Amino acid sequence: MTTDTLKSQHILDAALAVFCRYGYRKTSMLDIAQAAGMSRAALYLHFKNKEDVFRAGSERAHATVMAQVTAALAVSGPVFARIETALLAFQQGLMAEISASAHGQELFDANMTLAADATLTARATLAASLAGALEQAEAAGDIALRRVDADAAQVAALLVATMDGIKHTQGGGEALRHGIALQMRVLGAALLRM
Repeated sequence: MTTDTLKSQHILDAALAVFCRYGYRKTSMLDIAQAAGMSRAALYLHFKNKEDVFRAGSERAHATVMAQVTAALAVSGPVFARIETALLAFQQGLMAEISASAHGQELFDANMTLAADATLTARATLAASLAGALEQAEAAGDIALRRVDADAAQVAALLVATMDGIKHTQGGGEALRHGIALQMRVLGAALLRM
């Protein structure tokens, strides 16, 4: 990584902590600069405004979590265990620090205003990756999608929607982990070839 890239990464790390502490609206460029250990003028050499910092942080978080999803789906093992790991990586990678913040909802709302495209692209990529894993499992004879009269894309879309439902009704942490595990057991009971 270049020195400039390392500085930008450091700024984004510092900015996440500041956004979580103060919320989006109350965070200023001065707050971010101080947290990053630089002057405001130096911060402006990397990012043009607070919105730019927030958006870059969201894009970085989504890219990081999608790399984790790809890695989880690429390992060998039962398809539903890999999907469970991928779904947990997706949710926990994006939510952990923000959910713990008293300003979590404000930050989620700001993300959908400032970086909705990054979020929607990551979700579409997640669904496509899950569909690919399901297609491979069916081609290997491990699952039978015809048992539920659906194709891999439909099941993947259901997985993502169910993950969202669990997150919104039960929150993160253990509840999310248990909910996704249950989702995999139910899906496995329906689709696994015995």
